[in-house]
Amino acid sequence: MRFADGSEPPLSQGVRVGPFLFTSGQGPLDPVTGEMPTDFDAQVRQVLANVEAVVAAAGGDRTSITRCTCYLAGPSHFPRFNAVYREFFADCTPLPARTTVVARPVREGVLVEVDAVAALG
Repeated sequence: MRFADGSEPPLSQGVRVGPFLFTSGQGPLDPVTGEMPTDFDAQVRQVLANVEAVVAAAGGDRTSITRCTCYLAGPSHFPRFNAVYREFFADCTPLPARTTVVARPVREGVLVEVDAVAALG
């Protein structure tokens, strides 16, 4: 993983402790193209795909995700975030526990970031 400026971040994408995987916050950067969508819904989908990819690399899948902390750039995004989030986790019962906060993102253009905890077998 690299930041948009090409530098390598001082973090791990995920850290496993026993059966739990703790992911770093995932932003909307497409890991293949290095592009970031400008549309909010597309950013949420990319962020959740990035979270899922980190969990999959550790041997889990989206049903392994037990908790998410979600950061939105503004409160007006909350209804759209809920809709896309619900769509992403439609096949997961129960839904992950979740905290959602409004926070100013570090990177310009980022409207959403999510970190997660997954329970792996």
